[in-house]
Amino acid sequence: MSVVKINVLTVPAEQRETLEKRFAARAHAVENSDGFEWFELLRPVEGTDTYLVYTRWRDEESFQAWMEGPRKSAHQGTGTGAGEGEERPKPAASGSTLWSFEVVQQAAPKNA
Repeated sequence: MSVVKINVLTVPAEQRETLEKRFAARAHAVENSDGFEWFELLRPVEGTDTYLVYTRWRDEESFQAWMEGPRKSAHQGTGTGAGEGEERPKPAASGSTLWSFEVVQQAAPKNA
């Protein structure tokens, strides 16, 4: 069954717009990855500075293949807008934790 990865990002209020713009700029970077099923960037509404980056994968192997391929390239500067010799932009998040889950039950609207 599918696996869910939730990246928990601590984002100071002054960096929220920066974080959201960076995600929007690479919105389609993960969509063609083998085994990818879903993505959501969740903005906090009240009482926290924590964003959640929700991704769902066919299996752990698909997630790991993405981590070692497209994700690694994106986070090393490829496609981030930083040209050769240019300094990479500073992270918008001040902290990050990865949560992992297996999907054991799921439901969808009956009339969908």
